[in-house]
Amino acid sequence: MDGTAEQRTEGFGPFGRPIFKNPSARALSRVGVVDIGSNSVRLVVFDGAARSPAYFFNEKVMCGLGAGLGETGRLSPRGRERARAALKRFALLAEGMGATPLTVVATAAMREARDGPEFRTLLEQETGLKIWVIDGQEEARLSAQGVLLGWPEAEGLVCDIGGSSMELAELTGGKVGTRQTSPLGPLKLRDVGGGKKGLASYISTEIEKMTGQISTHHDRLFLVGGSWRAIAKIDMARRDYPFKVLHEYRMTKKSARATIDWIGENDLESLRASTGVSSDRMSLVPYAAQVLRQLISTFKPSEIAVSSYGIREGLLYEQMPLALRITDPLIEACHFAEATSARLPGFGEQLYQFVQPLFGPARPEKLRLVQAACLLHDTAWRAHPDYRHEVCFDMATRSNLGGLDHEGRVFLALALLHRYKNSRTAARHEPLLNLLSDAQQKEAEVLGKAMRFGAMFSSQAPDRLAEMRLFPKKKVLQLWLAPIAEPLFGEVAEARFASLAKALGVDTALKRRRV
Repeated sequence: MDGTAEQRTEGFGPFGRPIFKNPSARALSRVGVVDIGSNSVRLVVFDGAARSPAYFFNEKVMCGLGAGLGETGRLSPRGRERARAALKRFALLAEGMGATPLTVVATAAMREARDGPEFRTLLEQETGLKIWVIDGQEEARLSAQGVLLGWPEAEGLVCDIGGSSMELAELTGGKVGTRQTSPLGPLKLRDVGGGKKGLASYISTEIEKMTGQISTHHDRLFLVGGSWRAIAKIDMARRDYPFKVLHEYRMTKKSARATIDWIGENDLESLRASTGVSSDRMSLVPYAAQVLRQLISTFKPSEIAVSSYGIREGLLYEQMPLALRITDPLIEACHFAEATSARLPGFGEQLYQFVQPLFGPARPEKLRLVQAACLLHDTAWRAHPDYRHEVCFDMATRSNLGGLDHEGRVFLALALLHRYKNSRTAARHEPLLNLLSDAQQKEAEVLGKAMRFGAMFSSQAPDRLAEMRLFPKKKVLQLWLAPIAEPLFGEVAEARFASLAKALGVDTALKRRRV
């Protein structure tokens, strides 16, 4: 890749400077990243919890730098002008947001075009930015690390499709393995001759070349890139899926193939109107769909997962110290939310210890959701009391939370809704609840009512004041109160304890600790 000598000299990866200056950092100053792709140029400014950063700013311009590259060998003249304007704007925006210096990377179009080096020099002179042109292997690695930001310990095959190239990278035990790059970007595929048969043959041949190094035995295929996300939106529309968050959206081989067929059978303009995909992006979808069909045929994944995290997030993960990488992105994000938004930061962990006995020997996957809910239980306190339950539900389902699938999001949202409201009557929530089983909905209700009750002891650590013990076989929920806590167990607290017991389907028993 460009800058290899500088990389070895500086020791900070390919970008010559550390993003995380403090290895123990849990929060970061604003970090700006620009990705100059073959189809789009995007600026993202990250802020917040370092392990699960929020998107402080996110803007994309569909420049189409790689349009016609396969025929001319040069960048699109119109794309060059649009990219120049975008980079000038982004440089000024970043300065105003305190997100400088920007980290700028360029991928396939810039590295392959004959006028790529000249255009890079022009951009650097006009904007003052340092642009790193990375090769396909590096692009694959950074994209895979972006997946790791959202899926710690991920296993499977990452497929990142851009405008002019497509990369594959293997993930094993949370580490990036073999990587391959190919010319299978939709902008290049538009220039392939021979009609449908010629295109299919070309795609099949290129993917077959990649299997010489990449294993064909992967249970999960992670999709990274705008064209894949557009296909996921179409899959959601076809299935009438109730949840519109793309990150962690899952498809089966059967569903993906049905959607690929649906794309071929429907007018692109009608698909664009129903999904909100831009015209420029939608024009590339049929080519990406044919690539996906061949990927499914070759690798036969059991599950296909969509990742909104890619090369830009990979740049952050690249420089995270190991101690930060191995933390749970969901719990880190919830800790940050509690620290910045709750009335009593730190109480969430105490509440977690208080409610945990209700869930017995639950699997770690469930307990982390319980912990996350407890950390978030008070972060909506500024909302009007009549709407806190709705604000909580929307926050969990719509916030940028890594390490959380759709089922987990809805479980978390429902638990937080019941933190502030005994019953649910809002019809707008009901379609999302179909993602949960009846048992999961009941468990979320129990968690919400347990938090609602535990919050009554927020003047001190709940475990010093009271302890809950659940005996499922005897159908009894005991509450052991310390003498100092008896005044806290007033009428409202008693009513909330009774509501919790009713949700559990058990009777209550009040016990008093001896001092």
